[in-house]
Amino acid sequence: MKNLCIKMAFVILITSSLIIGYKESKKEVLLEKVVIKNATYLSDSLLVEEELEEEAIVYEGLTLEELGLKIDNVLNSTLTGYGNTISSLALDKGVDPVVAASIILVETGCKWTCSSLVRNANNVGGMKSSGGKYATFATLQDGLEAFINNLANNYYAKGLTTPEAINTKYAANPNWHQDVYYYVEAIMSS
Repeated sequence: MKNLCIKMAFVILITSSLIIGYKESKKEVLLEKVVIKNATYLSDSLLVEEELEEEAIVYEGLTLEELGLKIDNVLNSTLTGYGNTISSLALDKGVDPVVAASIILVETGCKWTCSSLVRNANNVGGMKSSGGKYATFATLQDGLEAFINNLANNYYAKGLTTPEAINTKYAANPNWHQDVYYYVEAIMSS
């Protein structure tokens, strides 16, 4: 009888070890709230940790998608829907995307209706060609890329990274930077 009890205890011990080991190998967690792409879902099911996807923060606590939406909230007319494009281009070149979008808004009027320079020449920054005339770009994407490159190479690379500093070289109006800050605030509060 004693041998039978010892054998039964041994079988129970081995079985429990196998069950615990199996559960441990699955590494599953029970979540009450799951946030995927900024939407919150309630979950009562087990999810494997690898299934959860987290978006990277790219600017002042915002993901690229959130930043693009903030910029889109103030863009209208020809530039409607270009918030992500502006954000991506600016971040890739080391330019503050909100400042870049704000300058575009000051230069184009695209808060309401974009200027004819944007509509007819895809020029979002009032950029001039080597002949002194306003530059023309084949597509709006080309115009945006040229504008962001201009900011990156001729301003940010030279330490001119704030609207006041950019103002000294970019615009004849000494108060131009105040208009840029107006849009910075509009974008960040949208």
